[in-house]
Amino acid sequence: MPNKQYYVYILSNFSKTVLYCGVTNDLKRRVWEHKQNLVQGFSQKYQIHHLVYFEIFQDPENAILREKQIKNYSRLKKEKIILEFNPKLKDLYEEIIE
Repeated sequence: MPNKQYYVYILSNFSKTVLYCGVTNDLKRRVWEHKQNLVQGFSQKYQIHHLVYFEIFQDPENAILREKQIKNYSRLKKEKIILEFNPKLKDLYEEIIE
């Protein structure tokens, strides 16, 4: 049986003014849902469609702990980890669907 993977991800809007942090076991599907405005609430309201950051975990517990940790980060600290991972702030969705 293949190992399941879990993802902590950060999405942003087109102008990179809003950040959304989430956790999922299927990053491609989840980002697609955000892009199609199928995720009701905050992400839909602010048009959060751009994948700017993600981390991969082998177990859900550590993924959830990391998501909570990132959610508690200041905006500045979130921007720092995003820029270290993705300096050009490009939408990484095309890379994960290849």
